[in-house]
Amino acid sequence: MATLSTHVLDTGRGRPAVGLRIVLESVTGDRIGEAVTDADGRAADLAPHDLAPGTYRLRFDSGSWFAAQAVEGFYPEVVVTFDLAGDEHFHVPLLLSPFGYSTYRGS
Repeated sequence: MATLSTHVLDTGRGRPAVGLRIVLESVTGDRIGEAVTDADGRAADLAPHDLAPGTYRLRFDSGSWFAAQAVEGFYPEVVVTFDLAGDEHFHVPLLLSPFGYSTYRGS
């Protein structure tokens, strides 16, 4: 079984994105977990420690987060779809700014 972690960095401010809601779903839309980023921009307890191989989605609620920061953003939601295969740890970070974002497979 695989494990999963994520964190969000506000690249416009050069700081972790604190208080951003993230939902983990299966590709069919079943909710698996939900968390809010902490002071380091990490989402503790988002995913169970035994994810089966398959396709998953992380939904980052960027619109509400930017609104709470009194910042006008372009993307109300960032959805990252990815495949988990194997018994290893997967890390999916999000680099976020009001008018762009980037993600990658981290370690």
